Amino acid sequence: MILHPTPELLTNLYWITLFAVFVSSASAVLKAGFKQYDLFGVIIIAIATGLGGGSLRDMLLDRDIFWIADQIFFIVSLGSAILVFLAARLVHISHRLFLIPDAAGLATFAIAGTLVSLMADTPWLVASFMGVMTGIMGGIFRDILCNEPPLVFHSPLYATVSWLGSLLFIGLLQWNMDITLAAIIAGLGIFISRLLALYFNIKLPRFQFKS
Repeated sequence: MILHPTPELLTNLYWITLFAVFVSSASAVLKAGFKQYDLFGVIIIAIATGLGGGSLRDMLLDRDIFWIADQIFFIVSLGSAILVFLAARLVHISHRLFLIPDAAGLATFAIAGTLVSLMADTPWLVASFMGVMTGIMGGIFRDILCNEPPLVFHSPLYATVSWLGSLLFIGLLQWNMDITLAAIIAGLGIFISRLLALYFNIKLPRFQFKS
């Protein structure tokens, strides 16, 4: 299926991406903060997290990289990093709090990535996986820069809920649901499913050699 870039669609994509950049950058600061990195280090990790997944998506789709075409996304990522860096000095923050904005970033970037891919005339299955890549790659960059195994490879249902949510989003559009409503339903589905997977520790089977 192909989504034609109407003004409403482009507006929805803009605000979804802006929110995704903000919360993903915030999650990176909270994660990097426990490594005791300085302000510059935290900012670099936040920017890599907030802008990395979308950058990879745009390079693969051969389109203008979103934050270079419109620097407001870079400014929001930078502002989010500084804001959370300062806020952490004023209030106590749990070491697991970063998982909430991380889940929000996963959900919103998955929807944004799927939208962009459908507008680029990408086949629906590839578009859904582009949504997954957009959602998870920033977190992978964050964890590598923090010298930790990427969360996506061992945490409860991470990329899985992202892919299912992207497929749900495409299915809802195929059924002619309003795009804003479809984005809200699919995005909330990813966000809630991720938090439930964390709470109940729901994981996919791990690879094991037969003993």
